[in-house]
Amino acid sequence: MATENVFVVEHDPTSRAALCQYLTASGFTVRAFSSAESILEHRPPRGPACLVLDYDLPGVSGLELQRKLLDESPLSIVFVTSRADVSTVVKAMKGGAVDFLIRPVDAANLVAAVTRGLQQSERSDAERRLHHVFLERVDRLTTREREVATGLIRGLLNKQIAVELGTTEKTIKVHRARVMAKLEVGSVAELVHLVEHASRADALMVIG
Repeated sequence: MATENVFVVEHDPTSRAALCQYLTASGFTVRAFSSAESILEHRPPRGPACLVLDYDLPGVSGLELQRKLLDESPLSIVFVTSRADVSTVVKAMKGGAVDFLIRPVDAANLVAAVTRGLQQSERSDAERRLHHVFLERVDRLTTREREVATGLIRGLLNKQIAVELGTTEKTIKVHRARVMAKLEVGSVAELVHLVEHASRADALMVIG
């Protein structure tokens, strides 16, 4: 499972070397950094990637780096630390961490966590791309077409939408056809599927 999108940020040289050795032995192509500042200068790719991150970094901390990177990328993070209490783990996991490993790190657990991290990152990247495509299509809609689309997503019939909007069913049919063409979907079911996968909980708000 070779990939160039696995990064290690670990301030201790011995630990950094061990982590890289475990990962390269499992087929990953790894790039290592000694500090948060150095990886921020490098700027990891915006696409799928997994970062094995020292929680106890001097300077910019592991949690601070997590916040900075996740604002810009679907990067997944596996934290490594010498000690951890419940509140520490909770903070990391709430921030989106895939796992939290305690030193000395078991090689099998590390590889499994990174594999999960890459899979999660790939899913997040796909969702972001779909969301971007969805928003581009939504921008094509007029205000009235958005209202009709919202009604369709809610499961309303053409005549019900017509009553809500104070117009005729014939007019709604025209708007509906334009909505389908502009959003590039062939049915209401496909429209709902696109909305659910592209915008999740804020789907109606995005369209409406």
